[in-house]
Amino acid sequence: MNIHEYQGKQLLKGYGLPVADGVAITSADEAEAAAASLPGPLYVVKSQIHAGGRGKGRFKELGPDAKGGVRLAKSPAEAAANAREMLGNTLVTAQTGPQGKQVNRLYIEDGADIDRELYLSLLVDRETGRVAFVASTEGGMDIEAVAHDTPEKIITLSIDPEAGVTPADVAALNSALKLDGAAAQDGEFIFPTLYRAFVEKDMSMLEINPLIVMTNGRIRVLDAKVSFDGNAMFRHAELEELRDKTEEDAKEIEASEWDLAYVALDGNIGCMVNGAGLAMATMDIIKLYGAEPANFCDVGGGASKEKVAAAFKIITQDPAVKGILVNIFGGIMRCDIIAEGVVAAVKEVGLQVPLVVRLEGTNAELGKQILNESGLNITAADDLDDAAQKIVKAVG
Repeated sequence: MNIHEYQGKQLLKGYGLPVADGVAITSADEAEAAAASLPGPLYVVKSQIHAGGRGKGRFKELGPDAKGGVRLAKSPAEAAANAREMLGNTLVTAQTGPQGKQVNRLYIEDGADIDRELYLSLLVDRETGRVAFVASTEGGMDIEAVAHDTPEKIITLSIDPEAGVTPADVAALNSALKLDGAAAQDGEFIFPTLYRAFVEKDMSMLEINPLIVMTNGRIRVLDAKVSFDGNAMFRHAELEELRDKTEEDAKEIEASEWDLAYVALDGNIGCMVNGAGLAMATMDIIKLYGAEPANFCDVGGGASKEKVAAAFKIITQDPAVKGILVNIFGGIMRCDIIAEGVVAAVKEVGLQVPLVVRLEGTNAELGKQILNESGLNITAADDLDDAAQKIVKAVG
């Protein structure tokens, strides 16, 4: 689960971390008063969407010379003028895709006198299975270019879960970020506290870009991108309140209500599979034959007829889907249940695109019989390779 920058900063502020004062608004009419409530004299007006690259982003509705999704204002009136341009318009960044995201919220934050911009993030290092810090002296809007062109400027430090962030770890991070004096002293508090917040809140990513050293020598968290492990949300009812469903794909929201593992993708072949590994293999073989999957959808091993029908209907809701591949290797998941769910869903919503079904495993013959006797236009496949070729050919 992702949250907005202003929500992430409020969370970090609760841990005593150095975050600037700011006010979140949803109406341009609130902007001038919000800015006036801050110390000033500089104000930063920041688009709140679940995507990075906002500063370099561009609004679809504005001209080519218009400013991006993060703007500096020198007065409350200027902050309000920026808010009127930004709210309700569509911000396109490197992470949103060409369709962009509508800006429904802004965060007006007190400005800072910046000396240096650094990069700092925490994530789970797959190589070590531990939480790791990723740090670089080259923070700011061009961090992706740094990672691509000069990866040696980015260091990774895995943390021993039994020891936590040790003085040696703090020293290593201070050295990596070239912090000294008051900034290094700030690091002695900031690094262990960020780690504690990450672990206690079951985060999957905490990215601060930039972490700044101000002209007074102190450190401040200037941005915060926070994601949580969805599997741990049962432990954090207070975090569920931060969820902004307007930033999520409606199909993914509905899938979560059915406990389906569903992720919308950019292709045109819908997939319904049982098992995450088989789902990945199915998407791979679709790509092998020159097409692109429209989604990842794992119905799981114990799905009911109703759950299968819901998954099928979610897939057909995507206007980009030009064909559907159902690939089931039944173990715990019975093929007759899959067949009944598909038939029920097709009878309810209709079938406007080619459908190829591959069934193997438990009750496979019964499943095939249900499909064959349904009277529906369904193409049977002998195996996964055959199924992929047939659906790619049908879609053209």
